[in-house]
Amino acid sequence: MYTPAEVVEETGFSIDTLRYYEKIGLLERIDRNAAGQRRFSKEDVGWLGMVRCLRDTGMPIATMLRFAELVRAGDHTIPDRIRLLEEHDRQVQGQIDNLAERQRYINNKISYYRSVL
Repeated sequence: MYTPAEVVEETGFSIDTLRYYEKIGLLERIDRNAAGQRRFSKEDVGWLGMVRCLRDTGMPIATMLRFAELVRAGDHTIPDRIRLLEEHDRQVQGQIDNLAERQRYINNKISYYRSVL
């Protein structure tokens, strides 16, 4: 079991974000100890790793919630999960392509400026 502070350290999410994710259902209800303090399981931390990946790659919260619903619904939703992740992957690839184009532009400017020195 992990304390909230340990989960913050492990995932990079703030305590407020963890509470929010629990409140909206992105994170399932977290167990509590006898004193009422949250205690996260290894599975919770693993799930938060997935959420971190999706968030960092720009997936909207509504889509993350849909993904969470599919996961919780069971293995029969695997084809739907694949479709959802494939669509997100296409969007991520589009972002990568866009950044690569911008990077080429920047490198061309650097080359130009070097040529005038």
